[in-house]
Amino acid sequence: MRNRVRSYFQESLAAGPKVRAMVSHVHDFDYIITDSEVEALILECNLIKENEPKYNVRLKDDKSYPYLKITDEPFPRVVVVRRPAKKDRVFGPYTDAHAVRETTKLLRKLFPLRTCSLDLSERRDYRPCLLYHIGLCNAPCANLQTEEEYQELVDQVVLFLQGRHEQILPELEKKMQEAAERMEYERAARLRDQIRSLQKVIEKQKIVSDLKLDQDVLGLAVGEDGTACVQLFNVRGGKVVGSEHFLMEAGEERDATRILTAFVEQHYTDATFIPKEILLPVQVEEQEVVAVWLTQLRGSKVKLHVPQRGEKRQLVEMVATNAETTLRQLQERKDVRRKANEAGLRQLQEALSLSDPPHRIEAYDVSNFQGGETVASMVVLIDGEPASSEYRRFKIRTVEGPDDFAAMREVLRRRFVRAIKEREEIAALPEHERHEGWQKAKFAQLPDLILIDGGKGQLNAAREILRQLDLAHLPTVGLAKREEEVFIEESNAPIVLAHHSPGMHIVQRIRDEAHRFAITYHRQLRDKKTTVSELDKIAGVGPARKRALIKHFGSIRGIRNATVDQLAAVPGLPRDVAQRIYEELGRKPTLSDR
Repeated sequence: MRNRVRSYFQESLAAGPKVRAMVSHVHDFDYIITDSEVEALILECNLIKENEPKYNVRLKDDKSYPYLKITDEPFPRVVVVRRPAKKDRVFGPYTDAHAVRETTKLLRKLFPLRTCSLDLSERRDYRPCLLYHIGLCNAPCANLQTEEEYQELVDQVVLFLQGRHEQILPELEKKMQEAAERMEYERAARLRDQIRSLQKVIEKQKIVSDLKLDQDVLGLAVGEDGTACVQLFNVRGGKVVGSEHFLMEAGEERDATRILTAFVEQHYTDATFIPKEILLPVQVEEQEVVAVWLTQLRGSKVKLHVPQRGEKRQLVEMVATNAETTLRQLQERKDVRRKANEAGLRQLQEALSLSDPPHRIEAYDVSNFQGGETVASMVVLIDGEPASSEYRRFKIRTVEGPDDFAAMREVLRRRFVRAIKEREEIAALPEHERHEGWQKAKFAQLPDLILIDGGKGQLNAAREILRQLDLAHLPTVGLAKREEEVFIEESNAPIVLAHHSPGMHIVQRIRDEAHRFAITYHRQLRDKKTTVSELDKIAGVGPARKRALIKHFGSIRGIRNATVDQLAAVPGLPRDVAQRIYEELGRKPTLSDR
């Protein structure tokens, strides 16, 4: 370890600009002693995931990848989650959200699992919904399907998501024959259609090996801008059943071994399935240690292999070609979007008479429902792209009733008072600490353009606050309900942007994002208030019992749908209180609940 650390500080051994830049920032270092190299590897993976160090190669947006989760409840459902818990039964991660949605549609067609969120632990006397009548659910909620029959469907879904499609067919064909012999012709016909749909899926899969192996095959391509693409082919039983690409933030790193090592360590830490063999284009660092670690995760031997010739080598080269193609296509789309953003920002500069194209645009939107739970959002575009880490949301404190003008004044006052304060604090710091101060500040950055969702009245309210804070120099526009009309303070006549122009696309994008962000926050507060207020009206339900009810049923809807016996089963809830809740809050579920 001593020699490895020393190598970073020896000029002749410094591996490129990344290491030189990193070493220039080193102030001190520490170390942790572990019992084995495998433990050290696991610790390194955990620390990289937790701290996201600047100079380590890491997966882009790895926390937001969607997974398919099989819920832990009677009659489980398949749902999409982005941050699964360790105990969850999940499949993924998937990098294409659209592909996940298409997969769930296919699953519902092949395997009629329920999609409603009804609690079926005790009650199963609901009326079947529309999905039952169109053949997409067998209505376990109405006691038309046993748990054993439903579990068989779940087992088939698991095999399907694992890529073991051909193992499902013999069992389905057997059940079809049995149903036909019992003259249950409708059931036999449904099974026949399910088999045909599944066969179509299997026919699309490419056979790459006659060895019937389970493998992951990796390919790597590294771009000039510090982005690397790892292509992953899932081979199950000799057939390619899935393909995903993962983008890596490589920075100045160009060494394929280090990039691939970072991917293997980060991806398989959270992978839901690890095959017996992983084929690589190049060796990873400490390959034997990594293989031991993967073996521990899988529970049986895992082989890391860099094939040099033959069928496996051809397969690795094919995946590498896919990685290069994917990276090139992503880069081309990125370039097209960048050029469109540049054109749109130049158009806004010209239309609004700005000195430069606006680098940072902030948009504000107010949302309320009949004057209640008024909130506002601030969303940010940097060079035309959403910067979600810069988004802010506000709960209106001083305004009563539906007064959007007053709400907008409060939001802008709070936002820019905070900006002035933070900028003064940063200016008071020693010069060497100011960079870190700017990074930690939440409101210090000032926009090059402010967009107010509203017409002339909203714009005037915003400009009033900016003048009071000596920030009248910040360009501000209002966007009317007719989206192509943009208002400025100096004129009553709107500036009209061409509907399909690049500048209009930027304005529409930030306005829609501000509206979405505000509405989402408003609904969260409204739902929370509705839950609390309805329970508060019931005698005998205090804070502790409210928490117990919400924890047990998950939502106010779950409480409404519960029977008296189910309510009384909540720890600490007397039966007379359960009866009162049922009478005052409970109701029969409607079609919308499903």
